[in-house]
Amino acid sequence: MLRTVLVFCVIAGTSVLIPIAYQSNPQMFDGLLQSAIGAKPATETQAELQLVAVPDKPPMAQPLGRKVLVAADERGHFTTSLKLNGRQVDGLIDTGATLVAINTSTARRIGLSLNQSDFRHEVNTANGAIKAAVVTIDRLQIGKITVEDVQAVVLDDKALRANLIGMSFLQRLQKYQVENGTLLLVQ
Repeated sequence: MLRTVLVFCVIAGTSVLIPIAYQSNPQMFDGLLQSAIGAKPATETQAELQLVAVPDKPPMAQPLGRKVLVAADERGHFTTSLKLNGRQVDGLIDTGATLVAINTSTARRIGLSLNQSDFRHEVNTANGAIKAAVVTIDRLQIGKITVEDVQAVVLDDKALRANLIGMSFLQRLQKYQVENGTLLLVQ
């Protein structure tokens, strides 16, 4: 029984590795094929093989998924309208923020009810240490990009005027990059 399982694993592994190796170096397989066939005159089979061979350079892959461009404001910040749990709010996209951070007013608007006892976590901000509540936002949407179950912190309105869209959202995207004063988000 063990021998059968071992043989099956070797066959399964080989069947996975051969196509990967072929894609990474099709010339090697063409050379092996030519040496196996030898210097025989071209037959219909060889002609068919040449027609279906993978080209040396595959065409450039087009980015998949959804894209959003956010232009920098006059201060160089990437501010945008977005939806939290379906409610329209404004926010600042901040790669320096570990988590999405919203103020208590925004939390109430998007349906999060918090008690004073929920503010038991201490977080370090640019203005010093402050108490925060850790929450999960059901859905964060910027343009066509939607991410569900995003971890966030809620801070007092006095401590946080603008909502920050941090890395707990950005790291779940396929890509984000800044170029020529524009932030590209790709899902």
